[in-house]
Amino acid sequence: MTPRSALNRSLLALAGLVLLGGGLLVLFAGLDLYRRRDLTPPTGWPLITPDDVLLGSADRARWSSQGWWWWPAVIAALALAVLLALWWLLAQLRRRRPGVLPVGGPPPQDGVELRDRALSDAIAAEAGALPGVEHAAVHITGRPAHSRTHIRLTLTPEGAPIATLGALCEGPLRTARRSTGLPDIPTEVRLHVTRHKPHRAE
Repeated sequence: MTPRSALNRSLLALAGLVLLGGGLLVLFAGLDLYRRRDLTPPTGWPLITPDDVLLGSADRARWSSQGWWWWPAVIAALALAVLLALWWLLAQLRRRRPGVLPVGGPPPQDGVELRDRALSDAIAAEAGALPGVEHAAVHITGRPAHSRTHIRLTLTPEGAPIATLGALCEGPLRTARRSTGLPDIPTEVRLHVTRHKPHRAE
């Protein structure tokens, strides 16, 4: 597990526990389960009966008397929390690119590095020239030491998937391993067949 995934799981677990606790608190009060089940909540426990509110009139008056800055500060803090949550969500959806890849394996030999876009373009150009391939798109994601190659091949109607995969492994991927000196390049390949009109048999 990478540090980023561990942090993501920890934040998700923390957010899940907070939401679960708040949901149970509201559910117990809304269904009046404390009275029905003869349960005694702790002293000062909020939302005990269906008529209770989270912030009563006395509490609102007490916080309002703190000064003119109180409610703007609360709204600003909530807005900041929403913006941070949106930033975190967008960061999860965006695929990370390694930027550069070490040549000769990590660490790179003599400081030689290869840009990920140059390698992906070279693989795409060689894969696009394979028999039965109409178009090839290649993207490399992850960290430099743990990169992953995503290949999307669009086959012609006459293209054979098994033969194309074999040619891809023996051609562009073998060339990439030899060029970079990496013993293995984790790769995900997706095959699609171009649309074509049905042929009429006579």
